[in-house]
Amino acid sequence: MHAASQSLASPARRPGLLHRSLAASQTVVRGLDRLSPLVDLVIRVFIAMVFFKSGLTKIASWASTVSLFENEYAVPLLSPEVAAALGTAVELAFPVLLVLGLGTRLSALVLFVFNIVAVISYPDLGEVGLRDHQTWGLLLLVTLLHGPGKLSLDHLLRRRRT
Repeated sequence: MHAASQSLASPARRPGLLHRSLAASQTVVRGLDRLSPLVDLVIRVFIAMVFFKSGLTKIASWASTVSLFENEYAVPLLSPEVAAALGTAVELAFPVLLVLGLGTRLSALVLFVFNIVAVISYPDLGEVGLRDHQTWGLLLLVTLLHGPGKLSLDHLLRRRRT
């Protein structure tokens, strides 16, 4: 009788497959939650580097930049000089804010719109260039919708206010 009662009691002691699967998935989700702030930061730094490097290229040869805005980029309503200055300012200022996580959603929105304008303004972008801009737009959209994450000045300032 003792062996029979042990075999009946055993299933109650050992968790079932469903219980073990749920416990394992909860562990994975907790691990992913811990990684989320780092992923948010990596996305912000990656996309900021793309735009900031482009801005640095523009200021390295201002005459070439203005020439591009005169001959290649079809920016409506703005003179080539004004468009070049505004574009360069956007590419140098907003990526810094994005990396710091300061005004992150506004910075992501400005760069998202800037990215769209760049695609519209440069008709000879090509398939690879278009794909790059789509990737950058998607990453900016993630930041815009998800927010800066915990590794940001926005998060720090929000915590200090509350």
